[in-house]
Amino acid sequence: MNAQPAITVRGARVQLGGRTILEHIDLDLFSGEVVALVGPNGAGKSTLLAVLSGDEPLDSGQIVVDGKPLETWGVRDLSRVRAVQTQESRVSFAFTGEEVVRMGRAPWAGTEQEERDDQVLAAALRSTESQELAGRTVQTLSGGEKARIVFARVMAQETRIIMLDEPTAPMDIRYQEQLMTMVRRRAVEGATAIVVLHDLSLAAAYADRIVLLHDGRVAAAGEPEQVLTAENLQRVYRYPLSVTRHPEHGALVITPLRPHLQPATLREEELI
Repeated sequence: MNAQPAITVRGARVQLGGRTILEHIDLDLFSGEVVALVGPNGAGKSTLLAVLSGDEPLDSGQIVVDGKPLETWGVRDLSRVRAVQTQESRVSFAFTGEEVVRMGRAPWAGTEQEERDDQVLAAALRSTESQELAGRTVQTLSGGEKARIVFARVMAQETRIIMLDEPTAPMDIRYQEQLMTMVRRRAVEGATAIVVLHDLSLAAAYADRIVLLHDGRVAAAGEPEQVLTAENLQRVYRYPLSVTRHPEHGALVITPLRPHLQPATLREEELI
């Protein structure tokens, strides 16, 4: 991990509609790591990712990217540094999958990197197993297929920072694991990856660090073992959870205890 953070956040505060969404956010995000943003609905995960990407302004505080204040970056230069996959992944026009992925190469138009467009496009489609989706219009794709195409666009953009907002939510298990494996690989190669996830076990398996958000603040931050404790999670999610280790690979596994399904809670007549 480099000594100089790729992204520094100090005193970040955001208000929307008169309501404080984020407050007192201080973070250092480094090259070569995967950071998972987790927390319950309304905790501020997507808003934090939006301010990190420059898509949502701060009301106070500062974000520094590669040593420069975020607000001083030009749009084109910033798009060569960070790529973003939003939660909705909406495409309004009848673009094909290939056209959407090719959009990831737009920041490199007019540079020497443009010569690699076709090669990078093919690699992005192949690595996400999306070749068969390339000729279809986005409107004909399922939610999971569309998410694969949009993730392929992020990969094709070839930036050293990637920001993903619930990228695995529409996907089946195979493609969830594939996507996070690719994110992990990009971090090993030196990228900074910030990923919003609801699946805590997925976050524990692939993230170097976890940022647990609650009511717009950082409730805990650190390695998965430090943050994803039963005490922390039950306090934030307000639901009993079990934290164990997978018997084969040793990663943390978080599961709901579901006390309402325990035999002791069944009505007496249901036990007859």
